[in-house]
Amino acid sequence: MKGPRSLQWQISLWLGLGVALLWIVAAVVTGQRLRHEMNEVFDSALEETAQRLLPLAVLEILGRETDGTSQRIATLRQHDEYFTYVVRDERGTVLLRSHGADDAIFPPFSRMGFVDTPTHRIYFDTAVRGTMTIAVAELLTHRREVANQALLGLAWPLGLLIPLSLLAVWGVVRVSMTPVRRLRGDIEARGTGDLSPVPAAGLPSEIGPIADAVNGLLEKLRRALEAERSFTANSAHELRTPVAAALAQTQRLIAETRDTAARTRAQQIEVALRRLSQLSEKLMQLAKAEGGRLQGKETTDIASVLKLVIGEMMRDPAAAGRLAVNIPATPVLFDIDTDAFAILARNLIENGLKHGASHAPVVVTLSNTGVLTVTNEGTAVPPELLERLSRPFERGSTDADGSGLGLAIAKAIASGVGAELVLTSPLPGAQGGFQARFSAQ
Repeated sequence: MKGPRSLQWQISLWLGLGVALLWIVAAVVTGQRLRHEMNEVFDSALEETAQRLLPLAVLEILGRETDGTSQRIATLRQHDEYFTYVVRDERGTVLLRSHGADDAIFPPFSRMGFVDTPTHRIYFDTAVRGTMTIAVAELLTHRREVANQALLGLAWPLGLLIPLSLLAVWGVVRVSMTPVRRLRGDIEARGTGDLSPVPAAGLPSEIGPIADAVNGLLEKLRRALEAERSFTANSAHELRTPVAAALAQTQRLIAETRDTAARTRAQQIEVALRRLSQLSEKLMQLAKAEGGRLQGKETTDIASVLKLVIGEMMRDPAAAGRLAVNIPATPVLFDIDTDAFAILARNLIENGLKHGASHAPVVVTLSNTGVLTVTNEGTAVPPELLERLSRPFERGSTDADGSGLGLAIAKAIASGVGAELVLTSPLPGAQGGFQARFSAQ
């Protein structure tokens, strides 16, 4: 059986058990001490009773007209007789006894003081130079009953006090752990792109260094990611000018040359340069998607943004003939940067156009709740490949042009705004097809 993994519960458990154990030990020691003190009180009462009865018994016996007779003291009313006594002469003859006394429980006189039998505690005393003795007996069961009642009276408050102590320990520990829970909540509430320092003010001295270490790690991670994103963005940006210049020179060469072989090679170079230009554009989009700041200062009407993206893509006759669009007429508000949503929508639609069946439409749907779905027909994507499609430069088994970055960019933007991108293939109830679904979590 494993113990609780929560630090709060571990501290509460062990402190609670420690407090309960101390209370139990204290109760046992107190009970033993109480039993000892009660025995002393009972012995004192037993001795006091003997010393008070003996003079009266001597006067009673000496005042009799006949000697050697035995007398039993009558009681005025019935009552529980905890003490019984007998008075004897030097020969052991019983001269006087209490009304409930049993001669068999009183052993012969041997000495003054206390004597224990299996059932009674007896005190012996003498008078008239040892010629008369008194023995006062008390049932041991009576002593045990009184002691048990006293201990039970002590145990009831203790039985209530232990749970209250455990509850108090748990409450104190819980209050003391509030800064730790606040630190955990601050860390858990962060988005994937939030690398700002966690608040460390007011933390206990045992937890403060942990927060400082986490902040140091976040700062190093932030610098490393910024350096990587900056390198990617700057590299892609720097490539655009020479690629554009090379592409222009290649197109001019194609227009001016009369050599068929040279024109063919120049056209191949043009295709490669266009791919390089598209790749640099995708790399800049990926750097923006992974760079954070994807949530807008104000909510964005993504329906209007999607209409603009669709309108721009419709300029391509090949795309215009395949897009089936369903966009609400009313605004659809979402907390996302306008450019980020435009990049996401364009990449999802381009993915559907490139990799979907060329004879089938690509259906673009935006719901009133902000769920964007892009659906296309085509061969089903195997499950093991479907899980990897949102990774950078991961492509399926397709001959279509592409860099393998479109879904990775969309995935990064969705994660940056706290939404999710779900890829499904095949479509429900179909043998094939592919769907990308973007929605808030």
